[in-house]
Parts: sequence; C-alpha cells; structure tokens
Amino acid sequence: MSSSGPVSPQSPPVDGGRRVVPAGPEGMIDRAVASFLGVAVGDALGATTEFMTPSEIREKHGVHDRITGGGWLRLKPGKVTDDTDMSLCIARAILEKGTFDLRAVAERFAAWLRSSPPDVGATCRKGIRDYMLKGQLVSPPNEWDAGNGALMRMAPAALFSLGDDALFERAVIGQAHLTHNHPLSDAACLCAGRMVHLAIRGEGRSRLRREADALVAAHPDFRFDPYPGEASGYVVHTLQTVFHFFFSTRSFEDCLVGVVNRGGDADTTGAIAGMIAGAYYGVAGIPDRWRKALDPAVRTEVEASGAHLLRISPAFGRPEAS
Repeated sequence: MSSSGPVSPQSPPVDGGRRVVPAGPEGMIDRAVASFLGVAVGDALGATTEFMTPSEIREKHGVHDRITGGGWLRLKPGKVTDDTDMSLCIARAILEKGTFDLRAVAERFAAWLRSSPPDVGATCRKGIRDYMLKGQLVSPPNEWDAGNGALMRMAPAALFSLGDDALFERAVIGQAHLTHNHPLSDAACLCAGRMVHLAIRGEGRSRLRREADALVAAHPDFRFDPYPGEASGYVVHTLQTVFHFFFSTRSFEDCLVGVVNRGGDADTTGAIAGMIAGAYYGVAGIPDRWRKALDPAVRTEVEASGAHLLRISPAFGRPEAS
C-alpha cells in the first residue's frame, strides 16, 4: 500500500465537549484521519457488547467505556472485526491503484475472505463468493439485503471522493452493490457519506442534521426522533441508533459510549458512529485511551490511509483518473 506515514493529531483540544474546528487543508486531513480512526475505535469498542441487550451490558459491565476485547468473538483487546477489515480492503485497493477500481476492491475482499477471518456477515460472504465463483461485481437487487454491511465499510470511498459528487456516488454505491443491493442500504450509504463530507469541510451540527432529516423525508422508515431503541443489523435500526446518539450528545466519547451500550450489532453501530463523529470532532476529540488501546498495526494503517485518501481526493486537486 502506498502510504504517507502516520499522522499526528492536528486539532486543538476539545474542551468539555465543545467542538474546535481547525481551518485549512490540515484541519480537513485531521478530520479525515479521525473518521477512519473512528471506524476502528468504534468497532473495537463495540465488539465487546455485540449481540448483548442493554440490560445484559449493565449487569456485566455497568457502563461499557473501555476497549477490552472479549465479546462473542473472544477478541484480544484492541483487535477489530469485519467492519474495519473490509474498510481497509477498500482503502488498500484505492491507494494501490490511485483510483476507485471496483474489481480491485472485489479482489481485496476475496483475499480477505480466503484468509478465514473470524467474523463475516452472511450477505457479505455471499456477495464475495459470487464474485469469486462468477466474477459478479453487482449483486442482484434483493429485498433481504437491507443490512448494514455496505454502510460499515464505506469510509475510504467517502474520503477519496471528497470534492466530486459523481465519483462519490460511483464509489460508495459501487462498493455497496458488491454485496448489498437494496434502496435503503444505498440511501443510508449516501446520507452517511455526505455527512462525513460536510463534517470534514467543517460544517456544523445543524447542517448535518438537515442531511439526516432529508433521508427521513425520503425514506420515513429512518425516523429516529423519538428514538425507537433498536440496534440490530438492519440498516434502518443502525442509522436510527447512530443518529440518535450523535445528535443528542456533545462529544465523540459520549456518542460512542451511548451507541455501544445499546448492544445488538454494536461493533457496526460503533464503527459507523465513529466514522461520522470522528469526521465531526477530529482526532483530538477521540479519547487517547481508546486510540492507544487499538492494535498498533491497525491504528497506524487507518491513520495513514485516512490522510492519504484525502490528499489524493478531488478536493485536494487530484481529479479522478478516467
């Protein structure tokens, strides 16, 4: 993988939950790094409480707010699941080619699946297997494919496409349709990706809320106010949970703690919340204890990849190769 090396935090401290937005390109790079780092942090934090109920979490952990591993996968502290693994597959494919090449992404997914990862969603497995066996790059539309597997891994596609709306839609929906071809999954990916773009550009919470409200207006199933309380792998439940805690809290930590203590598909809700909240709060908003608790190789790669993906994006004057 081509890499620009690890990135040190550029944001000023976040004081008492107050968001501080550094100006200029370095501030944008910082928030891109934090978005990808947020995926890994949320994944590692949420893996412990995946498939648990809120009452089970309270009984066992009180408030779960440390990256301790365990969970149903019995992970070592700091290890991540398929959310981060598949995100890194997309990042490596883009950085290797210098462009968004769907077949390169599919090949990375296939190599990852062959490595026998401990956690692979059923819909993701089926889509990757269809590519491996039939060369299929677009899964047929399926009413049962409204899971969150495409949404959880889309951060690299969003970062690389900042500044080019056509590239953004092609990359985000292209990677999604390798495994998930459903209107609700598509709508969720596009909305979350636009929110990441807005946050990286320094837009405020009210602007991001308008994007979420537009999704609800187009697809009322996503209504999250009042919060219905479900945190399953259904993409509607996932975004309802992410949006509820993002818009009702004032720090990265409070957002992520709220999300993962809902249990359910907690590694994925954590990863997606981390993607959006990271882009909003920046690296300094992510608790240092969580960053240090991540597997060092994962932490180094997501930080370097987040910076490099943004630096080669159209927003930084690097037009997409035809």
